[in-house]
Amino acid sequence: MSDAIRAVILGIIEGVTEFLPVSSTGHLLLAERFFHLGEGAFWDSFTVLIQLGAILAIVGLYFRKLWDVVIGFFTGDAYARRFVIGVLVAFLPAVVVGLVAGKYIKSVLFNPWVVCFTLIVGGAILLWVDKLDLKPREHDATRFPLLMYLYIGIAQCVAMIPGVSRSGASIVAAMLLGADKRAAAEFSFFLAIPTMIGAFAYDFYKNRSEMTMDHMGIVAIGFVVSFITAIIVVKTFLTYVTRHGFVVFAWWRVIVGTLGLIALALGR
Repeated sequence: MSDAIRAVILGIIEGVTEFLPVSSTGHLLLAERFFHLGEGAFWDSFTVLIQLGAILAIVGLYFRKLWDVVIGFFTGDAYARRFVIGVLVAFLPAVVVGLVAGKYIKSVLFNPWVVCFTLIVGGAILLWVDKLDLKPREHDATRFPLLMYLYIGIAQCVAMIPGVSRSGASIVAAMLLGADKRAAAEFSFFLAIPTMIGAFAYDFYKNRSEMTMDHMGIVAIGFVVSFITAIIVVKTFLTYVTRHGFVVFAWWRVIVGTLGLIALALGR
């Protein structure tokens, strides 16, 4: 299989799974393990770098709202400033945990057995939350209380375990704290912007000397594919979860995790 085709496939996986509560990291690790996609140091960096494509999809889709927040922040709008502070407050726990335990998590937990187990457990949690008779009181992701932003950020740290899902952890936390499904999903999108830009910048800086022009071309392919795919998925996802909830994503996690465990047990 050519590198260009691998880049397209991995770009699709990234774009489809990044903002769904199914774990993009988990799916990429399983794609590497069972289909030999993305093996090697370059491909490890590749899967981080193409996340920027998915992030730019969010920036494009929410450009007007984000622009209003930026303008409001500099013109003294209290809600805009509180939202910016809220995103930073939610982002900081992941920075701290990443600096303290990031190497340990990658060396110990980044394996397909962990991914499959956490996919199943996360699916069960989604099914449980989806059946709760929650009474949402927060309907705007830009106006959550500051403590709520902090608690969501702490919950997001659990997603450093591959297979948990960053979006899944933040959505579940937001819903349990009083957000409706749409607002919970939208805030997971907004929180992804600093989280994933930070991961992109760190990985690119760390591996910049090893990046050749050929490598950059492959990254560009994955970047564009993840960007286009993420736009389609996000627009569809918000409408779907508002009407139908998370059951289909929960069962997807359980099925993928179970099939993965069976394959691993058989020595595949």
